[in-house]
Amino acid sequence: MSSRTLKRSTPGRPVQKRKAARVSMIDRIIAALPISEVALHRIATWTITGAVIAGLGTLAVWAGVPAAIGTALAEGVGRAGFRVEQIEVTGLSRMDRMSVYAVALDQKSRAMPLVSLQDTRAKLLQYGWIEDAHVSRRLPDTLLVHIVERKPTAVWQDHGQLSLIGSNGVWLERVSADAMPDLPLVIGPGANTQEAAYQKLLTAAPALRPSVKAATWVGNRRWNLTFESGETLALPEGEGAAARALVKFAELDGVKPLLGKGWLRFDMRDPSRLVARRPGEAEGRAITDPNDKDSATKPAVIEAKKTIVRSGASGQG
Repeated sequence: MSSRTLKRSTPGRPVQKRKAARVSMIDRIIAALPISEVALHRIATWTITGAVIAGLGTLAVWAGVPAAIGTALAEGVGRAGFRVEQIEVTGLSRMDRMSVYAVALDQKSRAMPLVSLQDTRAKLLQYGWIEDAHVSRRLPDTLLVHIVERKPTAVWQDHGQLSLIGSNGVWLERVSADAMPDLPLVIGPGANTQEAAYQKLLTAAPALRPSVKAATWVGNRRWNLTFESGETLALPEGEGAAARALVKFAELDGVKPLLGKGWLRFDMRDPSRLVARRPGEAEGRAITDPNDKDSATKPAVIEAKKTIVRSGASGQG
């Protein structure tokens, strides 16, 4: 017989089962993520590498490492795969997408550590359509650019050219007469820089806003409003005086309509009175009450005529 002794289990004794391995909470979370374990490993690697790159950069600055050495290290990181290969742009509606790509790729080096996010943003802000820009990295090879565009607020006509402008008169792009949007029209040199003041002026008399077709900035000091019905209203200099005159005109027009009644020009450069002129008339008449046909007294007519003569001597002023 063999010298080996066979051990038999004792009858009736239950056989002990192997304990199942306990699954940790972290393992359960990882298993529930909608990405593969390989992709998760890559993300972790990129994150750690990015932290190392940032740490090395900070350490180099703190330790006074020469720029040439720091650049060489950064280029090495780029050759390892951390290099700008893709540009993702969001937020664009009117701005030319290729212009944004060109700015984002205009780098001294495409190695991720050497890409200047601040310089890229500053270049983008030079474009009129771009009100703000956010630039960031997504390791290993993508530059993210989010654009906040300006909204057109008016059309500016200067020397026969039509342009869209944004808030504060920022130039956006040329526009043809056939494609003009339904926006306020401001006319004349420097009118674009006065667009915000013009919008504020119209709020003083909201009932007249739908009737205003265009506004001409005269002599870099005051507005002439042109109405849809064809009349022109000359306003005085100064925001406050112009607003008060426009409110007064709206009140007179509310008592008895002045617009669309055959008048050619209204003059309120003297805010205390309204001088009106019809087509073919050489002189205007002072209107104090639209209901009174004889409200234009002879002295007022003479004074109005002098005003018109002075106006003719100085162009549109």
